[in-house]
Amino acid sequence: MDQKGFRRGSFQSATSDEDMLEIPGTSMDFSVADDDPPLDREMGGFSSYNGGGMNGTSAMMDFLEEPLPGVGTYEDFNTIDWVREKSRDRDRHREITNRSKESTWALLHSVSDAFSGWLLMLLIGLLAGSLAGLIDISAHWMTDLKEGVCLAGFWFNHEHCCWKSNTTFTDRDKCPEWKSWSQLILGHGEGAFAYILNYFMYVIWALMFSLLAVLLVKGFAPYACGSGIPEIKTILSGFIIRGYLGKWTLVIKTITLVLAVSSGLSLGKEGPLVHVACCCGNILCHLFTKYRKNEAKRREVLSAAAAAGVSVAFGAPIGGVLFSLEEVSYYFPLKTLWRSFFAALVAAFTLRSINPFGNSRLVLFYVEFHMPWHLLELVPFILLGIFGGLWGAFFIRSNIAWCRRRKTTRLGKYPVLEVIVVTAITAILAFPNEYTRMSTSELISELFNDCGILDSSKLCEYVNDFNSTKGDDLPDRAAGPGVYTAMWQLALALIMKVFITIFTFGMKVPSGLFIPSMAVGAIAGRLLGVAVEQLAFYHHDWAIFSGWCSPGADCITPGLYAMVGAAACLGGVTRMTVSLVVIMFELTGGLEYIVPLMAAAMTSKWVADAIGREGIYDAHIRLNGYPFLEAKEEFSHKTRAMDVMRPRKSDPPLTVITQDTMTVEDVETIVTSTTYSGYPVVVSWMSQRLVGFVLRRDLIISIENARKKQDGIVSTSLICFTDYCPPLPPSSPSVLKLRSILDLSPFTVTDETPMEIVVDIFRKLGLRQCLVTHNGKLLGIITKKDVLKHIAQMANQDPDSILFN
Repeated sequence: MDQKGFRRGSFQSATSDEDMLEIPGTSMDFSVADDDPPLDREMGGFSSYNGGGMNGTSAMMDFLEEPLPGVGTYEDFNTIDWVREKSRDRDRHREITNRSKESTWALLHSVSDAFSGWLLMLLIGLLAGSLAGLIDISAHWMTDLKEGVCLAGFWFNHEHCCWKSNTTFTDRDKCPEWKSWSQLILGHGEGAFAYILNYFMYVIWALMFSLLAVLLVKGFAPYACGSGIPEIKTILSGFIIRGYLGKWTLVIKTITLVLAVSSGLSLGKEGPLVHVACCCGNILCHLFTKYRKNEAKRREVLSAAAAAGVSVAFGAPIGGVLFSLEEVSYYFPLKTLWRSFFAALVAAFTLRSINPFGNSRLVLFYVEFHMPWHLLELVPFILLGIFGGLWGAFFIRSNIAWCRRRKTTRLGKYPVLEVIVVTAITAILAFPNEYTRMSTSELISELFNDCGILDSSKLCEYVNDFNSTKGDDLPDRAAGPGVYTAMWQLALALIMKVFITIFTFGMKVPSGLFIPSMAVGAIAGRLLGVAVEQLAFYHHDWAIFSGWCSPGADCITPGLYAMVGAAACLGGVTRMTVSLVVIMFELTGGLEYIVPLMAAAMTSKWVADAIGREGIYDAHIRLNGYPFLEAKEEFSHKTRAMDVMRPRKSDPPLTVITQDTMTVEDVETIVTSTTYSGYPVVVSWMSQRLVGFVLRRDLIISIENARKKQDGIVSTSLICFTDYCPPLPPSSPSVLKLRSILDLSPFTVTDETPMEIVVDIFRKLGLRQCLVTHNGKLLGIITKKDVLKHIAQMANQDPDSILFN
């Protein structure tokens, strides 16, 4: 793409991210407004940016009475200036507070401004909960549609269809109202031909659902693919990806998420539900001025929306808040914590009111265990933690290698074919095994289940001896043939899930990772739980069992092992700890299992961290080259600011603007010939004493508007960034005063500042750039991308990979 540079009559400029170096051949076409409302820009009615709120009460453009639209906004694929945005919000709040003392109307406006944040959280919770209920109901129905249809009403899924049936409890899944495709077409459901027909219809429906999903994503909203959590982490850190949280993305993601889950692919809806909730938050922000016009305030709302997303995904409001705090958010003040809690509460309440599963629960796999665990069981729990860590590290390395291959080879040019092939393989392998044929959520529910007297599942086909039953609890019993059949079927399901998920996550359909990871862990946990149970039954006289597991007692709960394994594998992949444990015990409704969950989650994290430090979301952020500065990692190298700043010794000198000696034409020439995002302003070429920093976008917009609206502004007009301009001859053209767009207090460090301090400044203040001085004279500049490249270089990685692709 050719560099557009500075164009009269246009607010657009081509700047590389916040890079201050000119990168040949790189530019972005910012004329595309594909998703409205955008995340970063509102061209009309912007409040003025008077030097980042740090220049006192200086007036806006000297040649305008109204605030200038576009000044103080950001271009696509740029990073926001957190300090400037917070300063603007403080100025706005101070002005509203002062005005509230003047009249009753102003006081009411102040009260409504303070209440608007809570109202916004209420709307986000209602919308996110409603969409989650719609997705749950639709996905449940369409998943069952692959196997048959309800004659009483095609809109009923299998379970709802059989509610009013008079069949016995053991035959509750064989009600006459529900017909498989072979029964509907052939009139009977037995025999080889009926099996082949059901098999064929299952694969055809799966292919139809996945094909429709990938075509909708490709045609209408490319940002609707994937999990969305890596991009949301990047957006919450201050990066702008316009359209990623827009209305088209929301609509297509909601529809295609149902299709992708129903197709039977090894993916979940929990991660994409966070993306859906954040889309709701971003769109609803445009109803409120203070969130529409301030990018930092909007990111506080998106943090709360992420909490609401996890709340409806797992039915875990507190876990959602902790997930947003631990895993997603970059800036999380106390006020955001309270509002996140409220949004998660409203979202969970809304989903509970919809009751999508008909069991008064928020998730399909809610379980309750009643038997306590024994201290010696920590050993198998820790073994599950080790398995989870190993699986997490293996999955991350394999998936990233496959995604990198997809990006760098011709494979990436055929996303539709890739989805169809993976769906076909998944469906063909899944149908013969009943544990892979059912939806992953139903599988997890089955594995978590604690066997009761009425359970007809193969996993509960034990040799019954009811003479030894004490109360409602069944004792540990010998495994029957059904259990052994289930064991090898689960072992095959485990192998399939382990490998097929590697190729599924990252395809061009909405794909979450929580449910597949939990399924892998739950299968491994159930296998281990049954093994320990049978060991205790046949060898209760061993020393490790004799003290606490007597014959006829209910000692081992295999469902608990499945739950611990699910937590271990999910922790190994995502590296969550606190939020993971809270989500899992909110799922089970029991506090007494916190210790096993904590032991498994921490073991899993330690093992996975020993093999590779990055979780799956951080690995995808690095793979995509997003400018995300990880706050959890330490920078321990002994380098200085002068080693990282630009210009380097071999580079041309730093491009600067003088405060009162350059003309409009001179500045236009600089803007046209460079692609920098901003320019330091100095006293003069000779002194190089720093005055401030001006953004390229603000400069372009101000000059264009001055040419149109201020008489006498021509190419030879002097540009002045000071209060008092130098005296000029009477015949000189009008002076253009631009002090109001100048940041008079840019962050500066000296050339000897250690880089570990510079990195901390960038992390904790969210800076875009930092100027480097020596004895007050400007030497160079360090941008966020320079810091990221330096960190990559110190870690022996390719520094050029830190470019958004």
